[in-house]
Amino acid sequence: MEIAEIRNELEKTAKRLADFRGSLDLEEKEARIMELDEIMSEPEFWNDQQKAQTIINEANALKEQVGEFNSLNESYENLELTFELIKEEPDEELQADLETELIELSERVNAFELQLLLSEEYDKNNAILELHPGAGGTESQDWASMLLRMYTRWAEKKGFKVETLDYLPGDEAGVKSVTLGIRGHNAYGYLKAEKGVHRLVRISPFDSSGRRHTSFVSCEVMPEFNDEINIEIRTEDLKIDTYRASGAGGQHINTTDSAVRITHIPTNVVVTCQSERSQIKNREAAMKMLKSKLYQREIEQQEAELAEIRGEQKEIGWGSQIRSYVFHPYSMVKDHRTNAETGNIGAVMDGDLDMFIDAYLRSRLS
Repeated sequence: MEIAEIRNELEKTAKRLADFRGSLDLEEKEARIMELDEIMSEPEFWNDQQKAQTIINEANALKEQVGEFNSLNESYENLELTFELIKEEPDEELQADLETELIELSERVNAFELQLLLSEEYDKNNAILELHPGAGGTESQDWASMLLRMYTRWAEKKGFKVETLDYLPGDEAGVKSVTLGIRGHNAYGYLKAEKGVHRLVRISPFDSSGRRHTSFVSCEVMPEFNDEINIEIRTEDLKIDTYRASGAGGQHINTTDSAVRITHIPTNVVVTCQSERSQIKNREAAMKMLKSKLYQREIEQQEAELAEIRGEQKEIGWGSQIRSYVFHPYSMVKDHRTNAETGNIGAVMDGDLDMFIDAYLRSRLS
């Protein structure tokens, strides 16, 4: 870089940090951290474990945000000092180090900005992710298993915990349906970008004639709730069935009817859970999932009503895919909402989804 280019990059970084400072309200956050620290030091703090964990999570999130901003600001000030030294006394090696560190700082600022975008009410929650193959039998069920692997890899790279809550294997290959619990800070905030229909184009490994096939899988994403929301669910509105749990490949993982299926009769919403050996624990988990689904349904109904008032026309169905994954006749993954695309389809299928999630979250600001 030329000196003028370095100066320009530093000025852009300074402006972005100033914008962050204005939106973060650091004094208020630091005051809240002190307040939470005082609460956590009280002798009776752990009497209510669930409330205590909520307070700890809030304190940690605030400390992480304030700490990262202060770290970014300190890094910028150090680079500014280095730049002034180079202007006074040119040094090629020092300038090369400055350019490298400036690129690294820019990447950190981008990541911090993305964290700030995750500010909606339930973005911080764990996520429940469901995959449902479309028409096409084995072909679409295999596509669902590929997406299952992709999301599992993505979550593991983020350091999130992944639990299979329900799994129904395909007849020949793949899965008929699968429900994952993905647990970690901002899991729902990230994964809400993946809600929609995912389209695959490839030469089918199940077609002896080697023809090209198009497959679809629907991805549903909901925030996981504990007691954050109050949704009334009456016992008389529930139909509860138990059955024997099975794992991938159909093998029995339990010899008792521990798996639970709950049907909410007024809405016909169905949830199932078989992750635990205990029927009681599976029932508790299924009730959490039901609460999440009913909340999501309520939000979608509100959005549909607003769209109708505004006169918006929204496509529903397999034609409204959010992203296409093309393996043949060329390699490309393209998000149709943001036009973000890449030819490195192997990396995407290995869980490199951040470019699409980032583009989607930023598009919601415009």
